[in-house]
Amino acid sequence: MDHLPPHKRRQLMQKIKSKDTIPELKIRKLVYSMGYRYRLHLKSIPGTPDLVFLSKKKAIFVNGCFWHQHVGCKDSHIPKSNTGYWKPKLEKTIKRDIKYHETLFLNGWDTLVIWDCQMANEDLLKNRIKNFLDSSSNYLKVR
Repeated sequence: MDHLPPHKRRQLMQKIKSKDTIPELKIRKLVYSMGYRYRLHLKSIPGTPDLVFLSKKKAIFVNGCFWHQHVGCKDSHIPKSNTGYWKPKLEKTIKRDIKYHETLFLNGWDTLVIWDCQMANEDLLKNRIKNFLDSSSNYLKVR
């Protein structure tokens, strides 16, 4: 059961941003410090990736574990209240993510998803980003 009244829950949910989130800003700062330059939120690229590397045809998505339902993560759960709303909403997000990643792959783009729960280990994150950006392979790994 939700511990907040509906009007308070609505106010709280309206404050959630889709761009310039704390995890995204951390990744942007990290990638920039590694010497890579990128474009932000290009609407011309399917899925509007958080970071786009046009010359490399690579894109990075910074996903919240709850909103994008990170498989196996403790933060990816369906709320117990209002499940008739949440279950279809979150399932739709998963399907949309898969569609965007497949479209990018078919157009020669590589994608990397960085999950909110993976932000703690900066060294591991740096290695993962460096390997992704410096590799020449075109692979698809959504989940």
